[in-house]
Amino acid sequence: MNYYFLGIGGIGMSAIARFFHQRGDRVSGYDRTESPITKQLVAEGIAVHYDDNPSLVPDDTDLVVYTPAVPVETAEYQHVLQKGFPIKKRSQVLGELTRGKKCVAVAGTHGKTSTSSMVAHILNHTEMGCSAFLGGVAKNINSNVLVNSKSDYVVVEADEFDRSFLQLYPYCAVITATDADHLDVYGNRDNMLEAFRQFASQIDADGTLVLKEGLTLHSDDHSGEGEHDEHHHGHEIEGVSAHMVSYTARGIEADYYPWNVRNYNGNIFFDLRTPKGVLYDMELPNASLYNVENAVAAAAVCMTLGVNEYQLRNGLKTYTGVQRRFDYRIKTGNLVMIDDYAHHPQEIAACLESIRYLYPGKRVVGVFQPHLYSRTRDFADQFAEVLSTLDELVMLPIYPAREKPILGVTSSMVLRKIDSMSKYLCTPDQALELVPALCPDVVVTMGAGDIDRLVPRLEAKLLENM
Repeated sequence: MNYYFLGIGGIGMSAIARFFHQRGDRVSGYDRTESPITKQLVAEGIAVHYDDNPSLVPDDTDLVVYTPAVPVETAEYQHVLQKGFPIKKRSQVLGELTRGKKCVAVAGTHGKTSTSSMVAHILNHTEMGCSAFLGGVAKNINSNVLVNSKSDYVVVEADEFDRSFLQLYPYCAVITATDADHLDVYGNRDNMLEAFRQFASQIDADGTLVLKEGLTLHSDDHSGEGEHDEHHHGHEIEGVSAHMVSYTARGIEADYYPWNVRNYNGNIFFDLRTPKGVLYDMELPNASLYNVENAVAAAAVCMTLGVNEYQLRNGLKTYTGVQRRFDYRIKTGNLVMIDDYAHHPQEIAACLESIRYLYPGKRVVGVFQPHLYSRTRDFADQFAEVLSTLDELVMLPIYPAREKPILGVTSSMVLRKIDSMSKYLCTPDQALELVPALCPDVVVTMGAGDIDRLVPRLEAKLLENM
């Protein structure tokens, strides 16, 4: 088969492209700009170009795979439609690749990538094995895809954007969070919750839903994220026939929860309470505090699937994380630099909470790039509140991604809501000079746009100034 990808540099697109390439199919594609991902694809033998040129689409293409992030006015997209090439969304292809497999799907407005990569890492080191399609580059395998043709299990990150996760019919699924997000797609949180409920209803009747304690998925539920709902524990969700298992990182009401969480030299230890008893001294090396919750979710999934204590313990201890998920770039006695994908107020709050927990009393300088005009508009007050907890804030211009500008919505709009003088708006190049001058103990870069291109440059600049 000959596959052509429109937007091949996307994290989800590149995973499927790599899967087909490793399977022996011919793969090529287009992306708007070169990136570390596209460079790696080329190094692996996949042809990638950056000119929007219809003549570069192979005439013998069997299937075009595209992402909604590619603008409809893209010349190659219009060419593919006019020529009548078979064309499918990334989510449709992913759904087809999981059919007939025991699909383990991790959904939620945050925590998906870390949780799914943990599950994949643990299963990969058992006799069950697994394939995996991840939303980030897992550092254990230096890839976002894992191919195991002998395993019945496939772990996928189930993306709620554009209702993509409704293409999946999992054997086991996780829902980590349902904070309001992607309101440009859903319009309101009620509609988003209805999509999550539908996703849950598609789980195999003999399978399992691992649900964060306090989430009900009812569209009339407006309880705060993480608040315990007395009606949830043991509660059946309308239309969901799968067995339900609950987990939490805050409280003792769920089936799985951590206890005695402690920090030792940057490594986090905890005791894991499970329906079968307590597993003492579980270790997460170089982890964030919020990854404890992801680890508990991953443990619930893996133990449900039959993973034993030794395999679980070893899997968590050897898990090295995901690029851009509380990703240590510098870790010395004088300076720490952490890079994180956080782009929603709840994610930023969790990231900063972990930093304050691990490095109490240290001077924290944050560099944040807002992602999407609509998200910045919808959560401007929440962004301002959480970013104001930084000792110094360096704000970059909004990364638009798929969106057109919205009048009056800028990074300055958020900065004006922060009652502090320790805030700056600048370009990435200006940030390279400004951040070292602020004399940080800890630097954290956050955002889901192209801030990842600034990160290695800032890392080099900080090391140069040490």
